[in-house]
Amino acid sequence: MSGIGDDARSAVAPAAADRELAPRLGLFQGIRQTMTLAWRTVVQVRHNPAELTDFSIQPIMFVLLFTYVFGGAIAGSVKEYLTFMLPGMIVMNMLFVTLYVGQGLNTDVNKGVFDRLRSLPIARWAPLAGRIAADQVKQAWSIVLVLAVGVILGFRLGDPGVPGLLGAVLLLLAFALAFSWVAVLVGLLAKDAERVQIFGFTALFPLTFVSNVFVPADTMPGWLQAFVDVNPVSVLAEACRGLMLGGEVAAPAAKSLAWAAAIAAVFAPLSVWVFKRKV
Repeated sequence: MSGIGDDARSAVAPAAADRELAPRLGLFQGIRQTMTLAWRTVVQVRHNPAELTDFSIQPIMFVLLFTYVFGGAIAGSVKEYLTFMLPGMIVMNMLFVTLYVGQGLNTDVNKGVFDRLRSLPIARWAPLAGRIAADQVKQAWSIVLVLAVGVILGFRLGDPGVPGLLGAVLLLLAFALAFSWVAVLVGLLAKDAERVQIFGFTALFPLTFVSNVFVPADTMPGWLQAFVDVNPVSVLAEACRGLMLGGEVAAPAAKSLAWAAAIAAVFAPLSVWVFKRKV
């Protein structure tokens, strides 16, 4: 019996040693694993259509309400207000869609999905990056949806045309990629998915409403204009208006990218640090 036990221990020991001395995963392996986990998140929508409904109905409702309820009072014309408001509405919707990254991440952590992922030989950052990569698909869907509703209601592109629209979409996706790290951090720190949603109402609503998304900044008091002018939501909305309708593009686009880089530089390391400590 002792001989059998010794043989078993000698068979297990090399395996454990091999695990401990296994080489670190390369960058391309981590990217491949990220894409696999991103696909897993995207496919979940097929099994949970309600998730697709959540970030599809809300933007349509907001576009209809603001266009027909406030359009005449603010701009004197529903069509003129739609032209002004729609690029900003896309920005606002982009920020709220990022919350689904935090909600999904929080659910996976609380249900033990990440505990199972830890036992696999994958890059530690792949689960987070996979969630954010999948968010880009949802972002693209929501942008197309809002644009389609706007076109049906009468929205038309300005002089930049299709190239300007593509530039606006790329800028929005780049900003969403950076802002998703904020949602990741909130999802890791929140006790449950509902608290991630509460964050959206307490932080994102003031940030988006105190901006030039719905009304021009020059209609506000001077002390409030100072905040609106530096608000990243206002800067991004102004860049999207320039790209989609014509106007200044270089300065607001550069400021938007600077804001995106700053947000990612702060929240990405924090998110990874919290993730390593929590999972």
